[in-house]
Amino acid sequence: MTVRRDFQEPARCRPDLVIGQEEAIAAAREQLASGGSVLLHGPAGIGKSTVLRALAAEYAGAARTVLRCSATESESHLPFLALADLLGLVLDQVSGRLPAAQRTALESALTGRGESTLQRDGLALRLAVLSALRALAAEGTVLIVADDLQWLDPASAELLGFAARRLGGTPVQLLCAVRTEGPEYDDRHLRAAQPDTVAVRLGPLSRAQVSSLLDHRGHTGLPRSTVREIHRTSGGNPLFALELGRALAENPATPRPGEPLPVPTSLRALVLSRLDMLSVEARRTLLVASAGARPTPALLLAADRENAEAECAQAVELGLLATDFDHSDSTAGPTVRFAHPLISAALYAEAPAHERRAAHAALSTAASDPIERARHLALASTGTDPEVADRLAEAAAQARDRGAPSVAAQLGLLAARHTPDGARPAPDERRLQAAEDAATAGEVDLARDIAREVLTRATVPAERVRAWMIVVDAAGHSLTEVDAVFPQALADAGDDPRLLALVHYQLAWRALIVAGDFTEAREAAEHAAELAARGGDRYTELMSLSFQAQAETLMGHPDAPETIKRALKEPQDPRVACHHNGGGSARFRWLVMGDRLTEARATVTALLREVRRRGSVESEMHFLRGLTETELQAGHCGRALEVSRESLRLARDSGIGETASAVFASLAEASGGDVDRALALAREAAEHAEEDGDQMYLSRALGALGYAQLVAGDPAGAVRSLRRVRELERGLGITDPARGRWHGDLAEALVRIGERAEAQDVIDVAREHALRLGRQSVLAVLDRAEALVRAARGEHEAAVAQLTSAQTRLARLGYGLEEARAAFALASLRARRPGPGGGALAAGFRAPAARPGGLGSASPYDEATRLFRRCRALPWLRQVDEAASAPEPEPSAPAPVALVDGLEGLASTERQVAALVMEGATNREIAARLFVSVKTVEATLTRVYRKLGIRSRVDIVRLAAGRRTK
Repeated sequence: MTVRRDFQEPARCRPDLVIGQEEAIAAAREQLASGGSVLLHGPAGIGKSTVLRALAAEYAGAARTVLRCSATESESHLPFLALADLLGLVLDQVSGRLPAAQRTALESALTGRGESTLQRDGLALRLAVLSALRALAAEGTVLIVADDLQWLDPASAELLGFAARRLGGTPVQLLCAVRTEGPEYDDRHLRAAQPDTVAVRLGPLSRAQVSSLLDHRGHTGLPRSTVREIHRTSGGNPLFALELGRALAENPATPRPGEPLPVPTSLRALVLSRLDMLSVEARRTLLVASAGARPTPALLLAADRENAEAECAQAVELGLLATDFDHSDSTAGPTVRFAHPLISAALYAEAPAHERRAAHAALSTAASDPIERARHLALASTGTDPEVADRLAEAAAQARDRGAPSVAAQLGLLAARHTPDGARPAPDERRLQAAEDAATAGEVDLARDIAREVLTRATVPAERVRAWMIVVDAAGHSLTEVDAVFPQALADAGDDPRLLALVHYQLAWRALIVAGDFTEAREAAEHAAELAARGGDRYTELMSLSFQAQAETLMGHPDAPETIKRALKEPQDPRVACHHNGGGSARFRWLVMGDRLTEARATVTALLREVRRRGSVESEMHFLRGLTETELQAGHCGRALEVSRESLRLARDSGIGETASAVFASLAEASGGDVDRALALAREAAEHAEEDGDQMYLSRALGALGYAQLVAGDPAGAVRSLRRVRELERGLGITDPARGRWHGDLAEALVRIGERAEAQDVIDVAREHALRLGRQSVLAVLDRAEALVRAARGEHEAAVAQLTSAQTRLARLGYGLEEARAAFALASLRARRPGPGGGALAAGFRAPAARPGGLGSASPYDEATRLFRRCRALPWLRQVDEAASAPEPEPSAPAPVALVDGLEGLASTERQVAALVMEGATNREIAARLFVSVKTVEATLTRVYRKLGIRSRVDIVRLAAGRRTK
């Protein structure tokens, strides 16, 4: 291991300088060679940068694009500097491939110029970075080399972590290094990395390795005792060891064995001893550089350091500075960098307070970035100062607009610290704004802590209620943890209707998420709307009305249409018009549940177009899910699959709405894509909903799972899932069968497993509500399911008539996929050949179908094939193909009386399976005929063997044959 390049050498990497760390380097090489990513970590000076450069040089040749950044502590407060290092040189290459909103956001962040589009939605920049990396990866492997992650500015760190977690499956590799002081490191950097990232710790060098390192660097001839002392004092840290060796080489009096080394045992002390070699003015220049974010010779000159160039050259000679031309700015010139962050930190920490304030005062006028100028002004000031506070608040707003809410929170807290008591805005108002910025940045603990701190002293009701609402928001889905907040917030709100409206709106969400009580949630939202109207808070009034409208729609409440009209009534608040919980969304939900598919599609398409224009990603995902729903119902499965996958990708990219997007992606996959993927997505959504305690989306996820299981040929699994949906929705108070449209699937699955009575009960209960609400498509689907019940009872003609009617009505309403399913059921029914009294039909058997291409006849499945093909419903097409190509059973004699008597003790499905075994059908053939999975057939046979006292299917065949010969 060698010393950092910045201390000793020009910007080059020589593999022969890498001494030690063989095991760690081998692990990193193996990971990089396999296409994975590596995170090097260890204490300062351990050699992370050296290994990083060596590995980067080794693997850069295989990459199409190499992006580099190396941060410093002094830069960590200024947003997007590391991002500029990484993407500044490739911006022109990728900007043309980004959506307009993302391109504007990225250009604004990298240049600091222009108006950001992130004011309403902080996700645009995150998605822009992700899109840029994906665009580069489309041309070949991208290698991102990032040193000193611990000094990355929060905005860049958040963006890189955001992108890294979502780059799975793309040829993007990360080679990063981060400082960690203990044997274990804070895993937040690994959590923010790609899933295939391996953390590699660089440990201390052995005494032999330290000796080799010193020899290699020219510090030869040292006594073994001295080398041993260097090793002990340095703790095996190569940087410390080399600096100790240098100090010994410069000291004419070599210490005798047993004497302490003539230098301190920490890098900070060593740095300070070397700083003594600088002139007073040079030291002041370096102090200004240590206080700056990105010091350049030009910046130092602007900060009244007239001899900055010569003084920096002196520091370079002493190994304190390295002018890094690799990261130069085309306008500002080369950046002056400290050879090691600890040098800058030691210099700054040792400077007297008045000298530090003087350095910041100089930079407050010299720096070009307004955020940096405001920060320096704050650090140069003492006590309260309204002008300084206002400038900091303005800087916080700029950071917020740039999509750096974490920086905005820091600046907001500084603004509050400099705001005098009695000023407007008050200090606590600015603290609460900082808390809201922190919450936006995902720093919910900080947000909650700020809000609770304000609550310890705030007496103004508006501030207290605002603080309580931050505490509630910080709880996320864990609203039970803040139950005690609501009574206190209500008490603080007093009789102020505006404040009470805020609390009751949150109580509506609590009733829905925690209690699962639609009635209570509706009443709380209605009350919140009334309070907001009295208080003149149109935003909260509209949001509350929209919440109330959606709850009423799902409940099947008769007031839903009128509430929707009120939510859409002018004047509208522009923040609500396209909000995913706003009035437009409520109207779409009413249309899609009321069989007005054409209007619903037009409405959601318009909403989607508008939110895309505004750059509102969360709302975009919501309306993509709505479009998926309408396309599925219309039978446009290919389009639904495309839209649902886009929604799921955005959800996973942004970390918002993953459960909801997974539900609709599952429905789309089961209808037009991969059934196995549909099952996996539905189970994932159900698990997440269970973890969150979200009963609303748990029922949706289980509904999607039941549908996927039905398509996959697992009716027993579908029954288990959908029975639970029925129970959940009964508890939630959801009565409108158009909400999840699972009732027909449950009835069909129940018929397949022989539970006809329960199937009829499901149909009867759902039909009562559908008739009350006028849900014509639901009634048609229920008729399709009831026809299956009748067919299972042997009522062939009635079943055919009911299926024919259902198919016609579904076609008229525009429900293409449901129409095709009705045609499939009708074809299966017509292909059956009922025996006397229902015979095979009553048992659910199917007679052989006429073969395509047969003499003068067509397959009864041709119409279903045509309709499913029009829908691009591939999983359903496969079912039709299997049904149409099922082998024709050989005519068989009636089962012997004794065996038939034995079968009477079996359940319906067991009798069907046993009878088909007698005919010689294989398990796969039985599964195809009964529309069940092979596993279900196997499990059923096991029960048959046990009940009949036999051991295998052969015994059934032998028993039947023996009876026939008598």
